[in-house]
Amino acid sequence: MKISRKKIGLFFGSFNPVHIGHMAIANYMLEFTNLDQIWFVVSPHNPFKDKQALLSENQRHELVNLAIGDNMKMKATNIEFKLPKPSFTIDTLTYLGEKYPQHLFTLIMGSDGLPTFRKWKNYEQILKYYRIYVYPRIGFDETKQFRHISVRYFKAPVIGISSSFIREAIKKGKDVRYFLPEKVHGYIKEMHFYEK
Repeated sequence: MKISRKKIGLFFGSFNPVHIGHMAIANYMLEFTNLDQIWFVVSPHNPFKDKQALLSENQRHELVNLAIGDNMKMKATNIEFKLPKPSFTIDTLTYLGEKYPQHLFTLIMGSDGLPTFRKWKNYEQILKYYRIYVYPRIGFDETKQFRHISVRYFKAPVIGISSSFIREAIKKGKDVRYFLPEKVHGYIKEMHFYEK
């Protein structure tokens, strides 16, 4: 008897903070593709990004956990915290494939990542061994940019909310409760994140 492998979508990001846009994309990928589960891969500190604006790895991981709540089809993973830095997607995919051979992993990315995809480390290997599910981002017509048998495009809702917008709004004292999952908003407010 053949056992079917669980299809896991890997949604990479700094999630600084995770917002309703991220959750809507994850929700869409679960409901409108063949994926069984979505794993939010929280990225560690990028040495080229301003650390002042970035919450710690564990704080961002906790925010994603709060956003997911009791949804068994979603999971927050801190796998990249333990891998050598800088973390390259192919290394994470290889590690996960070895650790969870019972799963099939698919990369989820926005169309804004496609113009630079050929600059990724071992991008040919990613295309050879993994599928990539692409969702639209404002200003990037993905269909004209990248065609490959491993890449599939989905007409997910285009969401123009960004984490940087939310951070700036909080800094200015704006009420952003409807841009964030309720528990995420509550925790950010309680901890006074992004206020300075």
